[in-house]
Amino acid sequence: MSEKAEIKAGEIIARMDRIPIWGLSYIFIGILGIGFLFTFYDIFDINVSFIQTAVTIFHVSSPSSPQIPLLLGPAVLLNLIGYVIGSLVLSPVSDIIGRRRMLMITMIITGLGSLYNTFVNDYLNFVMARTITGIGVGADLAIVNTYIGEVAPTNGRAKYTSLVFLFSTLGATLGIWLGLLLTTPPAPFPLGLPFALGLSGFFAVNGWRVMYGIGALLALVGLLLRFSLPESPRWLISRNRISEAEKIVNMMEDKATKKLKQLPSLPKVITPYLSEMLSYADTLKTIFSNSQYVKRFVILFTMWLFGYMTVYTLAAGLTSVLASLGYPPPEAGIIAAMGSIGFILVPLTTFAVGDRLERKVWTAISVIFTFLGGLLIALAGTNVVVSFIGSIILFYGFNLWVPISYAWTAESFPTRARSTGFALCDGIGHVGGGIGLIIIASFISSLLSSGVTTGLAVEVFVIIGVFQLISTLIAISSGHKTANKRLDEISP
Repeated sequence: MSEKAEIKAGEIIARMDRIPIWGLSYIFIGILGIGFLFTFYDIFDINVSFIQTAVTIFHVSSPSSPQIPLLLGPAVLLNLIGYVIGSLVLSPVSDIIGRRRMLMITMIITGLGSLYNTFVNDYLNFVMARTITGIGVGADLAIVNTYIGEVAPTNGRAKYTSLVFLFSTLGATLGIWLGLLLTTPPAPFPLGLPFALGLSGFFAVNGWRVMYGIGALLALVGLLLRFSLPESPRWLISRNRISEAEKIVNMMEDKATKKLKQLPSLPKVITPYLSEMLSYADTLKTIFSNSQYVKRFVILFTMWLFGYMTVYTLAAGLTSVLASLGYPPPEAGIIAAMGSIGFILVPLTTFAVGDRLERKVWTAISVIFTFLGGLLIALAGTNVVVSFIGSIILFYGFNLWVPISYAWTAESFPTRARSTGFALCDGIGHVGGGIGLIIIASFISSLLSSGVTTGLAVEVFVIIGVFQLISTLIAISSGHKTANKRLDEISP
């Protein structure tokens, strides 16, 4: 590669790094956000609706049967194994063929999986459909976060990751509340929804199918919108497509100049890595032949592994866990649904102040709220107001560290292997979600023989929180600093 090309590439990256605001159209955040809305809708739509699914086609005897969490565990685990497959097989392809192309491919796969779920009639096909959907979701989350990290300003990577994550909370909220509306019987508020449709007629047995059909439609919308996304300039430069990258950076500079009148001076030019040919083996070698990247992989992977044990137990299984602890399904569903308020507060918090603290500090703040919210639910008894407050705090806690850690993981690997590095850490780490739910389901089932008590509920929520505590201790004790640093300084 000529020295002239390397200098030119470094200057383009320096020009990009000096832009202190979002340099692309905000429409592109919305486009990425619509995709995230669907992926998190898919993660959370099973939370409430799975009870109806189990009763309808798995022939479970009762909506409160402890068998339901036991069936839910493998379904979530296989969905997350699909997530791992998508992350490890598809996400690295974006390091080779580009972020934009793969973002369209992943949305197609995710939508087809959700459409398959709409028409299944047995447990085997249900979990197969969830696995296919997981393949698309796993790759999509890795690539979106990589893309945001590469185009966001140096002082705002967590901020703009959080802005896209706001759409995630809307998707999760939609998934939970639609499940409550379409799959549960009506009950007087606050013990349920008075106008819920799941008691009789079409929705009594097919409400859950409608949920997955809506998911497929959302995926189609997300796919069509993504055709207008520009490619990541950093990826183009890494592939020696310098003129294409410069056109996009010119556009970003023009847009920023209209708002700021004058851009800051250029930072130091850092010569980037350029390669016209790159294989998956090359991206893996980039990470595992470098002791710094290996250390980061170990820290971030174990952080995600234990953290997701808590996240997915609550995100996919809170309604089923509460029903097993004796809550009527409509009440269990609405307690989980109220938690969406806390979820929405997460990106509002991290958008405002996410870049002011080092990434790992947020894991410690997050776990405190998780324990507080879980204990409030466990001790609330029949006081639904306290249960609602506990659910809001709980959802705020177990999600608060996630968007910040998305930014942290993407920052921790170089452009030529960024999507691969994210996929290895976050993708494999998702296995923890299924493992955690199976452990909790088995724990509840083994203890129910002695009767449901407040003490049992406390034990359940403490065990759920302990996984996240382990994740936090790993991050705090060993995590590296990345906030407000240039990407090529963090990960050359």
